Amino acid sequence: MGTDAVRITGATKHFGPTVAFREIDVHVTSGEFLAILGTSGSGKSTLLRVLAGLEELSSGTVTWTSDGGRPRTGVVFQDALLMPWLTVAENIAFAKRFTVHRNGFDDDHVDDLVRRFGLQQLADRYPDQLSGGQAQRVAILRATATRPRLLLLDEPFSALDPVTRADLQSWLANLAAELAVTVVLVTHDVDEALTLAHRVVLLGNNGRIRQEWVLDDSAGERDRIRHEILTQYQPADAEIE
Repeated sequence: MGTDAVRITGATKHFGPTVAFREIDVHVTSGEFLAILGTSGSGKSTLLRVLAGLEELSSGTVTWTSDGGRPRTGVVFQDALLMPWLTVAENIAFAKRFTVHRNGFDDDHVDDLVRRFGLQQLADRYPDQLSGGQAQRVAILRATATRPRLLLLDEPFSALDPVTRADLQSWLANLAAELAVTVVLVTHDVDEALTLAHRVVLLGNNGRIRQEWVLDDSAGERDRIRHEILTQYQPADAEIE
């Protein structure tokens, strides 16, 4: 990790009279895995959509430090959103159909992703032949097929059972490390954030950053931070526990 990939300063987003988040200051360092933690209504998904270019701030700035502005970005949502008429391999390669990705798109890279991250046996299947966990693996590989410098994940494992979710978390951590991609994950799951992230930012119900923590590999330190995080939630956030 080195220089900032993106910095958000004084960011506020509202939809009419409803404020999604307010006065957010946060940066993401190149190569970092950042988790944005919060419950429904805290503004975390809207903040991710701003980073993805799908929403604009009402006030404040987003500053990209990469040459040429916004870096190539991959986005994964809660629903895998696979094309039902395409096979797994075809879904992963689907991004090349968009003009912005055609320059430099490498079909061999798709084959390499399928092989490296364990989807060879699924390559010829269609989405209706996949489990929920398998579908999300395909969605994540599709997002990385364009060699993004930034990968944005909006609670991709929230609908999965605990065992599958734990398996996918380990798989994602390995993928992010191998591809050396900058990752921003929004989640409501404290343990998921602590398992995957280098740093955790907690959004409160008022749409403001409540606190952030830098994580290390010490189990005792992570237990301490987990306790701190849980004590920061309002009573309405008890579902997180």
